[in-house]
Amino acid sequence: MARVLTPRAEDFPRWYQDLIAKAQLADNGPVRGTMVIRPAGYAIWERMQAEMDARIKAAGAENAYFPLFIPESYLKREAEHVEGFSPELAVVTHGGGKQLAEPIVVRPTSETVIGEFMAKWVDSYRDLPLLLNQWANVVRWELRPRIFLRTSEFLWQEGHTAHATEADARAYARKILHEAYEDLMANVLAIPVLVGRKTNRERFAGATSTYTLEGMMGDGKALQLGTSHELGQNFARAFDITYSAATGGVEHAWTTSWGTTTRMIGGLIMVHGDDNGLRVPPRIAPVQAYVMVVKAGDGVPEAAVKLRDALRDAGVRVALDDRVDTPFGRRAVDAELKGYPVRVEVGPRDLAAGNATLVRRTGGTKTPVPVADVVSGVLAALEADQQALYDEALALRESRTVTVDTLADAIEAAASGWARLPWSAVGVDGEREANGQGVTVRCLLRADGSVPDSEDEPDLQAILSRAY
Repeated sequence: MARVLTPRAEDFPRWYQDLIAKAQLADNGPVRGTMVIRPAGYAIWERMQAEMDARIKAAGAENAYFPLFIPESYLKREAEHVEGFSPELAVVTHGGGKQLAEPIVVRPTSETVIGEFMAKWVDSYRDLPLLLNQWANVVRWELRPRIFLRTSEFLWQEGHTAHATEADARAYARKILHEAYEDLMANVLAIPVLVGRKTNRERFAGATSTYTLEGMMGDGKALQLGTSHELGQNFARAFDITYSAATGGVEHAWTTSWGTTTRMIGGLIMVHGDDNGLRVPPRIAPVQAYVMVVKAGDGVPEAAVKLRDALRDAGVRVALDDRVDTPFGRRAVDAELKGYPVRVEVGPRDLAAGNATLVRRTGGTKTPVPVADVVSGVLAALEADQQALYDEALALRESRTVTVDTLADAIEAAASGWARLPWSAVGVDGEREANGQGVTVRCLLRADGSVPDSEDEPDLQAILSRAY
């Protein structure tokens, strides 16, 4: 397998690119910074979408769709917002062969256009909360692209809500943070995340608070896997999102926004992949069990079909590989690369003994199992390996997170992992110094690990690292 992928320990970025290519997850698009997501990669994204969409709807939000093109004047209404996104904007100046009267921005995010329609749709406190989500693409012009991690166009969901009170908006931003995002990442993607608060320097442009979920990748760097923002009344004032209060009078609404992207696929690769390829956690895997005909004849294809059907009837997402015209070794390598959690190999010798071979991608064990026990064996392996992947990722994070006392020690520790130290030992000036050396404050946490309401709370802990 070393000839297929560059070893992770030798060159982690090259390994990442190799894996994406060899596992047929994606390709670079024809315009620099864009990507083509191939069927194997898109199938993972579809599973992520389904799981996330269910959680968002359980939180009460409804899906809608808003335009790709946004009048430039909309962005200019919220000064901090347009200033924050200005270097990343793609702007259309011509259409239909003519110069446009007003430039049009290709959406980098939709706070402004959705704010325009929230103002139109909200009249009374009875219209609140207004809870919206959309699945869409966005464009942020990227100077240093890397597939799934940073691309000029990417796919995401973006939620936007309006509330009658600041407390209600805060509660909802945190509800999404924990019940949708953290739950998906920990319990489905098997990625342990630190959930904390971004510093004022790192928060979303135009927000009053930004909450983040940070995962440690296989090389010790951090990846921001999702964010949820309190926007205060900034956008409500800019777009006149007002409502008639129950007590009389007119009030500005309090708004939130929150999003996760195809970056989660990159995180999945870098957290769980190994030198043999991708390892997909069973709960997110498009194919959980891969039934393979080793060699035709002696009733093997028929037995493989029956096993596939039995697994499907048991609720397992299953695929059958009966391409006996392709060497089995090549097919097995391909299955390893694509990270199918369990392979069920059916060959004449095993079948003659009444067995099939269960091969687990996590751990790499190969076990002869009676045909009658294959379904129960697969179900047990899927459950065990979901937990094993999470435990392995958590153990890595714990082993590469050090507690230090000084900023200098934190910057040094960030060369190989994460550093935890008192926020009071960093502060605004220290954060600027760390940024100058390629190290960022990933998030702030209370001593008990909970999410603070402000970076000015006493005794906060800061997590510093290098990041993607």
